[in-house]
Amino acid sequence: MSDLPNQPSADTQTMDINQIMSILPHRYPFLLIDRLIEIERKKRVVALKNVTINEPHFAGHFPDFPIMPGVLIIEAIAQAGAALLLTEYPAADRASKLMVFTSIDDARFRRPVVPGDQLRIEVTVLNWRSNAVKMRGIATVDGKIACEATVMCAMTNRKPAEPAAGAE
Repeated sequence: MSDLPNQPSADTQTMDINQIMSILPHRYPFLLIDRLIEIERKKRVVALKNVTINEPHFAGHFPDFPIMPGVLIIEAIAQAGAALLLTEYPAADRASKLMVFTSIDDARFRRPVVPGDQLRIEVTVLNWRSNAVKMRGIATVDGKIACEATVMCAMTNRKPAEPAAGAE
């Protein structure tokens, strides 16, 4: 059961942008998924990202031929995976923890992603441990692979631990 109204539970099958924002700490311009359309607990998630010309990175990447930076596509893969993972934790844990990258492997970029495209991001869990997850992500546009990568993420404390009293 969710802790607050509009916060998804682990049993949620889809999520709109408000539900995504209730579990991910990212905000514009760095929130890179718009909707989750399929969720299989601890197994798989499918997200959508509508790519628009008004996103700030297009002003410089590249002015005459706007292409979504590959690193942002991989970040969208990670955010989709993190949304899947974080639904397994209560809101109190999500408030005190962050899901962070620990590795990116086998990243491949197959075609440019441009304004007007809709990325379909499918993330499959390869290995799930209590505080770390390895996932395979594939981002497609119109059924054609744009990017694929294996990412690992781990849960960490949001703030560093305070030193013990008297410690220097």
